[in-house]
Amino acid sequence: MPTSELLRANAFRTAFARRQATEVRELPGGFLALHEAYPLSYEHNQLHIEGPARPTELLALADRALAHAGHRQLTVYDAESGAACVALFEAAGYRHMTEVVLAHRGPTPAPAVPAEPVDVPDLAVPYRARLRDWMPEVSEDTVEQLIARRAARRNGAPEVLFLGARGADGRVAAWADLYRDPGTGIAQIEDLVTALDRTARGHGDTVLATALHLAADQPLRFLVADADDWPRHWYTRRGFTPLGECHSFTRA
Repeated sequence: MPTSELLRANAFRTAFARRQATEVRELPGGFLALHEAYPLSYEHNQLHIEGPARPTELLALADRALAHAGHRQLTVYDAESGAACVALFEAAGYRHMTEVVLAHRGPTPAPAVPAEPVDVPDLAVPYRARLRDWMPEVSEDTVEQLIARRAARRNGAPEVLFLGARGADGRVAAWADLYRDPGTGIAQIEDLVTALDRTARGHGDTVLATALHLAADQPLRFLVADADDWPRHWYTRRGFTPLGECHSFTRA
């Protein structure tokens, strides 16, 4: 059974998706979140399935709900339902990812030189280089929408802060989002990235430590990581422990 903390984290995530969307369509078992300014952003145009669901029904629902889009993406927050979908969705051409929700349990001291608030223009150059490295096949329009979409995230939570650690030359070397909702006592850290030419210099640690310090007064501090990728273990070494899993499915 999911823990109360996992349920609260998932509720925070779905509320965030609703708030930043320009259109929300209620559907059986969940909702479709859309954003008219970023049609090429899978994050901003996807299905969110909040409760138990049958794989065959979800597959058909994804085709109906996203028939207008050039992609399919859905997040299934119920771990058992998501796991049951894997074989069917992969056979239909979807890429599956297991996501782990991790909560921070340790102390949150401020770094000696903390990260500072930054804005979308500050991140454009290093983030563009990262996106090109991750997705060399996508169009320029897609890259620019993925950069610009961060602006929509400002609507997702009562308090949204973009943090950046700068190198000696003043350029942003690593960055992350911090979302806080003091009313619920929840904070999420999202999209922690280090610039291609600034890795292994401690900039990511600076951003993470700053975000955790700024979220220290929130009883639940969490982030989401790919279960099969190395950052999960990097976060574990920095005081994060797993709360549970969810599943995402993507098809171009």
